Amino acid sequence: MWTVLVILLVVWLVLAIVGFAIEGLVWLGIIGIVLVVGTTVFGILRQRSRGRRP
Repeated sequence: MWTVLVILLVVWLVLAIVGFAIEGLVWLGIIGIVLVVGTTVFGILRQRSRGRRP
């Protein structure tokens, strides 16, 4: 599970960097940042829910 999350984070970061590097694709950078934050929050919540199970 963590492998998939790390791969997604890397892909989203690359999209964000490309989006901000190319002036016409700023929207891609914004979407990339939103996806990075969403994936990180998902991973944190998933980890916390696993720790609370008996």
